[in-house]
Amino acid sequence: MELIIISGRSGSGKSTALHQLEDEGYYAIDNLPASLLPALVAETPSLSRRDSAGIAVCIDARNAATELGNLEQILGSLPASVRLRVLYLDADENTLIQRFSETRRRHPLSSDSIPLAEAIRLEREILEPLAASATLTLDTSQMSIHELRDAIRQRLVGAVGELSTLIQSFGFKRGVPADADLVFDLRMLPNPHWSKELRLLTGRDPAVCEFLESHAVTHQLFGDISGFLDRWLPHYASSNRSYITIALGCTGGQHRSVYMAERLHRHCASGDGPVHLRHRELQ
Repeated sequence: MELIIISGRSGSGKSTALHQLEDEGYYAIDNLPASLLPALVAETPSLSRRDSAGIAVCIDARNAATELGNLEQILGSLPASVRLRVLYLDADENTLIQRFSETRRRHPLSSDSIPLAEAIRLEREILEPLAASATLTLDTSQMSIHELRDAIRQRLVGAVGELSTLIQSFGFKRGVPADADLVFDLRMLPNPHWSKELRLLTGRDPAVCEFLESHAVTHQLFGDISGFLDRWLPHYASSNRSYITIALGCTGGQHRSVYMAERLHRHCASGDGPVHLRHRELQ
């Protein structure tokens, strides 16, 4: 059977992820005490529908700290027949604060003596055992609800037994994606931003592609990055890795990184396993 544990800081999108998996046919349970996982697995035949895709459980800071501290032992006690995946969601602190301000919901760890910002930082410490156990980490800072649901569907559902690759463009001025496994800096390439004719276009537009491809350094860099991925991605797959995120950055995330992400996506899509593409700054 398949068991997916969803965790992360409050406001990162855990409920959205759980609802998406429920829509995909998983038996979904929110706020389960971690100590009950073995009993839940044992009762699976009576709990889940015959056509259920598996079980999705949300475990977060609402659990007792002692249970989270014993998480490694709890997970280790699960039967070998259980295929376990842990999804950890997070976002930067400013985004989490903004989300709580917009919804006017109370943070589960905040109180008269613990302000919101401090509660958010404390929650990171409490959830460290789950973050360390994660097989897939998603940074939802720049994601809408629809984008998160798409990411769950693409990267979790139907990705059993193969390496799922995400190629993502981004702009350094908004920070490196927190969930990136490999980061390539493209800021040494000629910048179309300084051309008035190209400034308002993106790396998807033919004029920008033609500009970048007119420089030999673009082809040299693509050859180096694609060669690295051709050589090493199979090693990630053979080491039982299920997910990898490849982030390509330029200054603004509009031209060079978008162009290179598109080109690498076409290159890698011919291999084994699903390959997804996301342009963070174009969403």
